[in-house]
Amino acid sequence: METDALVEELNLLWEPIRPYLARQVEELYGRKDGHVLEIGPFSGLIFALAQEKVGRSFSIAAFPSATISLFQREARRLALEDRVRIIESDSSLAGIADDHVDLAIFRGALFFPTLFRVDLGAVYRTLRAGGLAVVGGGFGKHTPPEVISRIGKRSERLNAAMGRVRVTAESVRDQVRSTHLEERCEITTEGGLWVVMKK
Repeated sequence: METDALVEELNLLWEPIRPYLARQVEELYGRKDGHVLEIGPFSGLIFALAQEKVGRSFSIAAFPSATISLFQREARRLALEDRVRIIESDSSLAGIADDHVDLAIFRGALFFPTLFRVDLGAVYRTLRAGGLAVVGGGFGKHTPPEVISRIGKRSERLNAAMGRVRVTAESVRDQVRSTHLEERCEITTEGGLWVVMKK
């Protein structure tokens, strides 16, 4: 199966997880306003945030380019095509302005080095003063075990097929240090492995 098809299946498989993960992100964000940006091929959480009215405006920095049509189809299916803007981008967030984003989400960011290189500096660049980024992955701390068990095995197989690597909190800490953003970042293992970045 080609990577594009794997990404599409994984994103749709994770749809039942989104409301629970959105709750964790909303708790971290602590606001209902602002511009929300989701980054990369494993997007879709932004649709749940838009439905829950967490944020005032919404966009996806989509890459690779094959994912654009996937997100457009999903936005149409959920009747959110007028609310969620899909922008062709890359891992350096080309096309996303500096100091423009209040909440950035980048799921799968730390685990797929064969698909893209994570640029934490680029994520930080896009944040407004007071902005927050949630970068990493996991089912989230609110997702019930029975929901996870329904998708867990298939999700694991799809992740493996896309070259997912195991990372530790310590290796992520090293990555954060290398970008000189350690004072702006907190690493949490609640519901996964996440870098929570504040500007």
